[in-house]
Amino acid sequence: MKVCLYFEGKEIIKTSGIGRALKHQMAACESAGISYTLDPDDDYDILHINTVGVSSLPVINKARSKGCKVIYHAHSTEEDFRNSFVLSNQIAPVFKKMLISYYSKADLILTPTPYSKKLLEGYGITVPIHALSNGIDLNRFHYDPEKVKAFRRYFSLKEEDKVIISVGLYFERKGILDFMEVAGRMPDIKFIWFGYTPLISIPKKVRDVITKDHPNNVILPGYVKGAVIEGAYANASCFFFPSYEETEGIVVLEALASSQNVLLRDIPVYDPWLVNGENCYKGKNNEEFITQLRKILNHECADLREQGRITAEKRSIQEVGRELKKIYESVCEGNL
Repeated sequence: MKVCLYFEGKEIIKTSGIGRALKHQMAACESAGISYTLDPDDDYDILHINTVGVSSLPVINKARSKGCKVIYHAHSTEEDFRNSFVLSNQIAPVFKKMLISYYSKADLILTPTPYSKKLLEGYGITVPIHALSNGIDLNRFHYDPEKVKAFRRYFSLKEEDKVIISVGLYFERKGILDFMEVAGRMPDIKFIWFGYTPLISIPKKVRDVITKDHPNNVILPGYVKGAVIEGAYANASCFFFPSYEETEGIVVLEALASSQNVLLRDIPVYDPWLVNGENCYKGKNNEEFITQLRKILNHECADLREQGRITAEKRSIQEVGRELKKIYESVCEGNL
């Protein structure tokens, strides 16, 4: 059994969550002993396609012509397309129709969470849908004092500095405007937003915040990888992610795997695997976020970092690999 992992525009998506999903799928296949290729012109038994674009249909049609099975990995929904790029809300209904058309060509759909599975079922898609986490490479996120040093040195942090971090594209959907407002109301704390999006592609109100209107205590380093970001996950006072919509949130898994305090917006995608007060903290608005952040910073609430790490361990690359192998075998055998 050989699988083709297909991601259109690998260079374009490499800094996004979908880009990390490619690395995770490759690692999951390797951990489970699954033979795979990234070249759709190779011979294979299953096409595991992950992106929706101009080359998707020809790749699917070619796979079908060779008698291969097709699994579509639904990383995208109409809901998480909205409030992102310029004109995304206007385009969203058309995007939804395209998603339905493309996803419906598969023998099986994979999607990261029960929440995204429910959304897709609500679209009227009749193809079987299975929820499977994107997974997390636990080895990258063990505590490493050298990575912590790299992080603190990179930002010239003093020993007494308290730092709140978030990671994501410059999308309103990601909660970046709320992040800025919360930071402005907590001027004694440093806030760092890791990530980058070409400014021409985002709405003016977000672009203005990024370029000139953000509080003085907010640092915007752009896309940072390696020891610095991994040290930030491990050493920050809290990972604060006020996103309004996700299909899973790989950065949330990264923070949990780093044994970090995690504060999230209370949205359905985190149910039932993330529970407020058990393995993370949640808030519904900026007032609640500020209150909870102060409690975390002042050690006035339970330390949930160990429980968060345990949650991430259940979604390890190895666990995902074992589940993927079962799914691939079932698809090959026609047992959907």
